[in-house]
Amino acid sequence: MKTTNQLLAAMLTLLLLFSISSVLAQDDSRPMYITVTKAHWNMDKEDFDMDTWKSVEKEYLEKVVKKNDLRVASSVYLHQMTPDNSEILFVNVYKTWEDIVKANEKDGELAEAAWPDKDAREAFFKKQRAYYSPIHSDEIYYTMPLAKYIPENNKKDLILYVRTTHWAFPKDYDGDEIEALMKENFEVFIKDNALIKGYYPHRHAWGSDSSQMVEAFFLDSLGDLDKMFDGFTEMAKKKWPNEADRKARGKKIDKYFTPVHGDAVYKLVAELSK
Repeated sequence: MKTTNQLLAAMLTLLLLFSISSVLAQDDSRPMYITVTKAHWNMDKEDFDMDTWKSVEKEYLEKVVKKNDLRVASSVYLHQMTPDNSEILFVNVYKTWEDIVKANEKDGELAEAAWPDKDAREAFFKKQRAYYSPIHSDEIYYTMPLAKYIPENNKKDLILYVRTTHWAFPKDYDGDEIEALMKENFEVFIKDNALIKGYYPHRHAWGSDSSQMVEAFFLDSLGDLDKMFDGFTEMAKKKWPNEADRKARGKKIDKYFTPVHGDAVYKLVAELSK
């Protein structure tokens, strides 16, 4: 993976700075909460079969998830390049914080309706649980404005590049400055970029690190990831041909963020999406 330059790092972190009131004012049509459960495969399962696993999860998707109107969207992601190859992500989207709890309760009701026989229901969930370790972690994020949406009819297992950055809490925060930079960067780097099939910025709502901002980039392939990074540099030079202007712009942004970020790559399992 090629190392991105300072301009790219700054561009990818701009959206962190907006308050939730600003998000609601600019785009209240978007779902507002995203839960991310990081589960792990049961690495001791001897008869593991990917097709069988998919069939089990697809049955649950059809009988429960798709019938739960409190879950606006749902998707599953497999490890590609992360520190732990046992990772598997389950992502769900809700309109309100309260819907997170209500949706889980409704899942139980739908499961009872789908498998009215208690023994059959318990057998299904035992089969489903056998694929996973009992260890998992959960995070909740707020959605943010200026997203680029994947087409609803997508059937492809897209590559998901996740970048996690951290807010530095500067004392001289200037909301107007950041808002202008954010809008400009989305227009220059994201909106009409053919390589980026989808882009979803989120910020911490509940979890282990309140400084987090997470950006999700969807692309056709791993090869397109390097092309995207290279393209950002060229786009910046085209928009701001004077190097001094680019450096001055970078300095405006640098004060807002720590120099630390994390990268991870997953693959969308399209057939398990709502």
